[in-house]
Amino acid sequence: MKPYIKYLFLLLFFKCTNDINKNLNISGSVKGLRKGKLYLQKYINDTTLIIIDSLKIEGVETFEFNDSLSEAQFYFLTLKKDETDTTLQKIPFFAEEGKIEINTRLNTFLSSAKVEGSENQILWDEYLMIMRKFNNQNIELVKDYLEKKGEFDSKQRDEIFEKKNNLIKRKKVLFSLNFAMNNSDKEISAYIGLYELNNISKKYLDSLYSKLNKEIKSSFYGKKLKKKLDGFI
Repeated sequence: MKPYIKYLFLLLFFKCTNDINKNLNISGSVKGLRKGKLYLQKYINDTTLIIIDSLKIEGVETFEFNDSLSEAQFYFLTLKKDETDTTLQKIPFFAEEGKIEINTRLNTFLSSAKVEGSENQILWDEYLMIMRKFNNQNIELVKDYLEKKGEFDSKQRDEIFEKKNNLIKRKKVLFSLNFAMNNSDKEISAYIGLYELNNISKKYLDSLYSKLNKEIKSSFYGKKLKKKLDGFI
């Protein structure tokens, strides 16, 4: 057999082996997209965002990516409209082994995104929905504070604002903690403990970590949560 034929067979073999090992399929569409570039990205630590794959879009709205995934983890579908586009738009989503489908629109790339196929993503969407309600309460509180500027003296108005604001913060923390503990068999629980519960005592974070099952403790986010706990003074 000629050397170049052997080389082609080897390339084909490694490609097939690589495809077999890829257990994550991400597909979908961006309605209105005719030209641009899509990237599949993820963080390998808290600061390094890597490109796993990219796809040049020319005249089609659909896309497909594949990757090897050992556990649920946040990925990003990133859009670059053209070479001069510096404000890259990203859709964060909780990827899991299997098929993930993402459908969105060009003009409302992030806000229109619908992600299906991930149990952690369903929980994350549920979590975000409640957190938006808390954020809206904060907005209304600030609005009320400004509108009632002349009704109370400055000191009394500030005291009322701080009291209500602290109550909303406490509710957010308690909700986040309970949500994570109630879903301690999913990676999202460790993720919330790691990134959403920053103003909480070690005692409560310890309670969350102790409730995580063995698989979640040894997961990507579980290990980072343990490191966060070990760093408490």
